[in-house]
Amino acid sequence: MPWPEKQKMEFLRTQFEAQDHHYREHYADTYRRLIHVDDVPAGRLYIQRRENEHRIVDIALLPQYRGSGIGSDLLRGVLDEAAQADKAVRIHVEKNNPAYHLYLRLGFQTLEDKGVYDLLEWRAVD
Repeated sequence: MPWPEKQKMEFLRTQFEAQDHHYREHYADTYRRLIHVDDVPAGRLYIQRRENEHRIVDIALLPQYRGSGIGSDLLRGVLDEAAQADKAVRIHVEKNNPAYHLYLRLGFQTLEDKGVYDLLEWRAVD
C-alpha cells in the first residue's frame, strides 16, 4: 500500500494484536516458540498439543529465511514428536500459500476443504 511508513506500522501492529488476541482466546494452552537464526529473530512456531493430535496453530518465517530449509527442519521436528506420541499433526493452510507444497512433500494430506483454507493432516506411516 502506498501509505506513509507510520500508517503501515500502525496497521501491522493492530493486525498483530487482533491475531494475538484470537490465538490467546481460542488456543490459550498453545506452546509459542520464537525461531532464531544466529541469535536473530527469524520467525515463530505455535503448537497446541491436543489429546489426539498436535495442531500447528501458526508457523511463519521472515521472507529472508524462507526457502533455506528452516521450515522443513521445524516441521520435521514437530512430525517426529507427534510420531513418538502416536498422534496426527494438523494445520489449516491457505490454498495459495507457497508453503502448501512443502506440507504435501512432507506427507500431509487434505483432510477437509474449508474454502480459502484446507485442513491438512499428517500421520506417521506404520
